[in-house]
Amino acid sequence: MFPISDDNPTLRTPVMTIGLLVITWAVWFFVQGAGSPLPLAISVCDLGMVPGELSRMAPVGYGVPLGRFGDQALACVIDDYAINWLTPITSIFLHGGWGHIIGNSLYLWVFGNNVEDSMGRWRFLAFYLLTGVAAAMAHLAVDPSSPVPTVGASGAISGIMGAYLLLYPHVKVRTFIPPFFLLRFPAWAVLILWFGSQVLAGLPDLSPLRREISGGVAVWAHVGGFVVGAILARWFENKELVRRKVAVSDAKVVWR
Repeated sequence: MFPISDDNPTLRTPVMTIGLLVITWAVWFFVQGAGSPLPLAISVCDLGMVPGELSRMAPVGYGVPLGRFGDQALACVIDDYAINWLTPITSIFLHGGWGHIIGNSLYLWVFGNNVEDSMGRWRFLAFYLLTGVAAAMAHLAVDPSSPVPTVGASGAISGIMGAYLLLYPHVKVRTFIPPFFLLRFPAWAVLILWFGSQVLAGLPDLSPLRREISGGVAVWAHVGGFVVGAILARWFENKELVRRKVAVSDAKVVWR
C-alpha cells in the first residue's frame, strides 16, 4: 500500500518538511550523482552508517562488495575514522536508489507536514533527527557486527509515522493499492498494518538481522524509529497548535 494524501489540512506552510525534502534531493543529485555507480558507492561507504564500525566489532580492512564500475570491482572497506560517529545522522540524508528516495519522500510529505504543523518547525526538525538516530541505534543493537552500510531517511520517517498514529489516528488516508485501487482508510489502520509488516519481516531472525531475511532493508530501524516516535510525540507536540488544528477540523465537520 502507498499513501497518497490525507484529509488533514495544515494550518501553516510545512517549511521544514519541504526543506528536508529539498536537502534530501540535493544530496541525491549533487553528492550521490543521482544513483551513478561511483558517487553512489562512495557516498554510501563514507557517509552511510556501518554498525560494525561504530561497535568496533567488524575488522578494519574488511571489504564489503558494492558492485562494479566499468572493469573495477567496488568495495566498502571497514575503517576507524572519526567521521564514523556522525554517520547515524549523515546516513539519514542518503539513499540507495530511485525507488528508495521516491518512496521515502512520499511518506515524508504525506505524514510529515501535519506532524510539523503540530510541533512547530524547529521542534519537528529536532524530532526528525532524534528519531532517525534512535532508528539507527535500534539497527545497531540488533546487528552490531554488520559490515554493511545502512542509508535512508526511513528510520526518521518511521518516527513521524509513529507520532502521526498518536496525534491523528482517525484521519482518513488515501491509499493506492496496486494495480488499480485508490481507497481511504483511517490512519490507524494504515500505520498499524505497516508497523506489523515491519515486525513480521524482522521476526525470523532477530539476531543478527541477515540481508536474506529482510531483503536488505533494516526493518528493526523502522520498528525502533516508529516506537520512539510514538513515545516522544506528546513530548514534542505544541498543544496550542494541536488545539487550533482540532478547532479547524471541528469547524470543517460542522460546515459540512
